[in-house]
Amino acid sequence: MSSSPDVSVIVVTFNGRDHVRRCLASLQEHTRELSCEVVVVDNASSDGTPTMIEREFPQNRLVRRTENAGFAGGVNEGIGRAKATTFFILNPDAEISSSILPPMLGYLRQHPDIGLLAPKLLDLSGATQLSCRAFPTFGTALFNRYSLLTRLFPRNPASSRYLMTDFDHNTTSDVDWASGAAWLLPRSTVELVGLLDERYFWSIEDVDYCQRIHGAGLRVVYFPDVTVVHSIGGSSSTAPSRAILARHRGMWRYYAKYLRPRAVAIRIALDLAVAGGISVRCGAQLAMHALQARKA
Repeated sequence: MSSSPDVSVIVVTFNGRDHVRRCLASLQEHTRELSCEVVVVDNASSDGTPTMIEREFPQNRLVRRTENAGFAGGVNEGIGRAKATTFFILNPDAEISSSILPPMLGYLRQHPDIGLLAPKLLDLSGATQLSCRAFPTFGTALFNRYSLLTRLFPRNPASSRYLMTDFDHNTTSDVDWASGAAWLLPRSTVELVGLLDERYFWSIEDVDYCQRIHGAGLRVVYFPDVTVVHSIGGSSSTAPSRAILARHRGMWRYYAKYLRPRAVAIRIALDLAVAGGISVRCGAQLAMHALQARKA
């Protein structure tokens, strides 16, 4: 009977063939010193991604879905098929440039109270991405990464607090949540917390899952001793309108689960305000995308 691998890498794909190729090539190059399986769950790509994977990376386990289950659904299927006791969830628009898994696995084993370990993310220029954040509040709508107020006043206290711009991104630290672009996740976390919530089709599922990890008494830890290069938007660009809609539906679901007041009178008024704000924001982003597509 063969032993299980040290780690199961789970990559969920939907189109983006060139991103996927670079991602899988980086895993092939930098996971040779440990027992590693790569499980690729393809969400019904139409650009030849599955065929490319079968031809160029036959050693990987490819799961061909006939419909797009979203990121959370794809990750959950990958976890269900994985053999290891530790999962490394990696976006298809991310790449590793060194052997990052042994130090991450070592740190995780030394700290059994960690429910999730997240590496430092870099953009294509080598700059640090703000990949760990405080949990969203009502103020996040005005002071998130893309908001006008953050762009006009990037060092304002509200934006700095949420985006953690004053946080030392070179020190291992406990955080509220970390981007799902790269997670090291013990199977024991999934057994305790459960799978990702598939009602978040794309986006916000990572925030929700980290909330649940904290709620189970486990830690979410940012681990900058290793880095992953992440091309922000590389995954969502394959279906931008659907990504915009899914992100805003996720915002409403997160609000309803974690921020909605119990008092009925307050809840009704706030529900209307939040729904209106999310709808306006979503409409504006869809309109901007349509305008950009028309100019292209």
